[in-house]
Amino acid sequence: MQYLSSPAIVLRIIEHGDNDKILTFFTLRQGRISLIAKGAQKSVKRFAGVLELFSALNLVWSCGRSRGLPVLQEVSVIHPFDKIRTNINRTIYASCWCELVYRWMEDGQKQVAVYRLLEHLIGQLDSGTLPEELLHITFQLHFMAINGFGPGFECCTKCRMPTDQIKSSLIAFNVRKGGVLCGQCGPCKPGHICLSKGTVKLLSWVLNTPLARLGRIRFSKQSIEESFNMLEAFVPHHLGKETRSSKLLRQLQAR
Repeated sequence: MQYLSSPAIVLRIIEHGDNDKILTFFTLRQGRISLIAKGAQKSVKRFAGVLELFSALNLVWSCGRSRGLPVLQEVSVIHPFDKIRTNINRTIYASCWCELVYRWMEDGQKQVAVYRLLEHLIGQLDSGTLPEELLHITFQLHFMAINGFGPGFECCTKCRMPTDQIKSSLIAFNVRKGGVLCGQCGPCKPGHICLSKGTVKLLSWVLNTPLARLGRIRFSKQSIEESFNMLEAFVPHHLGKETRSSKLLRQLQAR
């Protein structure tokens, strides 16, 4: 029997039978994995109060020769991020991020950059030091970029005209091509996704700036709305499906 260990973040929890739980984690060393926690529904000593959504944990699990799920053996808390679970808004945002990771990443696909992104922004969300909307925009932009689908804001995706040289105050965003278009290549018309020039600059800054410097930027209400509308179309298009958490997020925004 082989024993493995890694820091991990809890993405999903499902009750299994009368006693067990099946948990999906995103780990630093092995990417996405699903483990069975024997007796976790009734355990008082081993898992009580530890296996919670969004928590950062140290895991030890065993892999046998059978085809069954690997078994969670030991767990300790790195950070509970418990303030998220007491706030419905933060819970919805964290659920969106975890669902994106769960649906996009493949089992056993190590991706340190995704792990660090999720860990850092969940920590920021838990602390409440930065606006939730900014963290949500940042997570989606960086997550897509890490996975090879980063949106292009620096120049027109068709003629390559630099964004700074585009004269129009509104710039069209092409979801399929994943970037902005100048007025000649794609004029901004009713029904199209249009971003103000200021929003384009802010999104470009977020995408190209280290996460530690996020506190230096401020989004206006208009820029937040434009960014959310763009990402709401862009991310599901390239993911191939809409996440369930995104529907909850729209309800949150409509309140």
